[in-house]
Amino acid sequence: MTVRKRSVVVAGHRTSVSLEEPFWRELAAIAAARGCSVAATIGEIDAAREGNLSSALRLFVLDDLKRRAGARDAATPRLSPRH
Repeated sequence: MTVRKRSVVVAGHRTSVSLEEPFWRELAAIAAARGCSVAATIGEIDAAREGNLSSALRLFVLDDLKRRAGARDAATPRLSPRH
């Protein structure tokens, strides 16, 4: 998988972030669902992160996907095992 480096402005300063394309796509989708820009979303993640920004972005996307998957699972009726 190819890592893509992009420049973004975070808290008034320009920085580069390297992520795989699927993470960029999901980050853009999350930002759109929240009604804000990718840069604004990255800024929020940056303000709350510990450690590397690229890693924080990957974990944010992973947490969002897990949350949405859990919401789908909770809405899906479960079949009881037969005894």
